[in-house]
Amino acid sequence: QVQLVESGGGLVQAGGSLRLSCAASGRTFRNYGMGWFRQAPGKEREFVGGIRIGWTDGRTFYADSVKGRFTISRDILKNTVYLQMNSLKLEDTAVYYCAAVIGLRAWEVGGMDYWGKGTLVTVSS
Repeated sequence: QVQLVESGGGLVQAGGSLRLSCAASGRTFRNYGMGWFRQAPGKEREFVGGIRIGWTDGRTFYADSVKGRFTISRDILKNTVYLQMNSLKLEDTAVYYCAAVIGLRAWEVGGMDYWGKGTLVTVSS
């Protein structure tokens, strides 16, 4: 079993920035993906962004709603992925979940193999 632990959530004013971290422990895999999903009150969980782990290209993927504002990066040696969130909006308020998938095919909620417990991000006006 792989454990994922998110950190960095909190309260931030609109227009501000926040950086989330996701540290993976337990078994490691050669090729997998790590990414972020979020779930706002009353809404379904949705994909935010992801990055390939184990591939040298480190290709990133983003939802249209966060492109240009959020940036995903990785530290392979630490098995950690970061989500830098800039220009935060009220609609970014949600519980943010880290997820990992072995043999990445696509970023889908139903296709993730491991999930963290989530970290709350609240954007205030």
